[in-house]
Amino acid sequence: MQNVFVYGTLRAGEVNDIAEAAARHEIAEPDWLGTATVRGHLFDFGSYPGLVVDEAGVDVKGDVYEIDDDLVAVLDEIEAVYPGVEGRFVAREVMVKVNDDVVNCRFYPVVPHAVKGLQEIKSGDWVVHRSTR
Repeated sequence: MQNVFVYGTLRAGEVNDIAEAAARHEIAEPDWLGTATVRGHLFDFGSYPGLVVDEAGVDVKGDVYEIDDDLVAVLDEIEAVYPGVEGRFVAREVMVKVNDDVVNCRFYPVVPHAVKGLQEIKSGDWVVHRSTR
């Protein structure tokens, strides 16, 4: 088991809902631990967001789940993260505060050069932004 921080289409109710992704692959349902934030800049790629981590940025809202290790490969596929291939998204680790606990999470930020010319989501919340545009 490990933890994952999701801030975009993997959030509940979104197109790549993490629980639905697990169910499609007959993997145990992720356990929602709570909400958290990561400092950075969130950008609108059209049908999904991308996060560039930056302590000088805003609080980007997301959800933290405890997931079965088998779900990592599914998430990597959704985010097009492949060993030895440089893509738009990368798999990284981040420490976030959930309730009163600090937990280490896998997450998928984008490489900074991928956001050139894109609209920044100043609220730091993809779900709110997507529903109001």
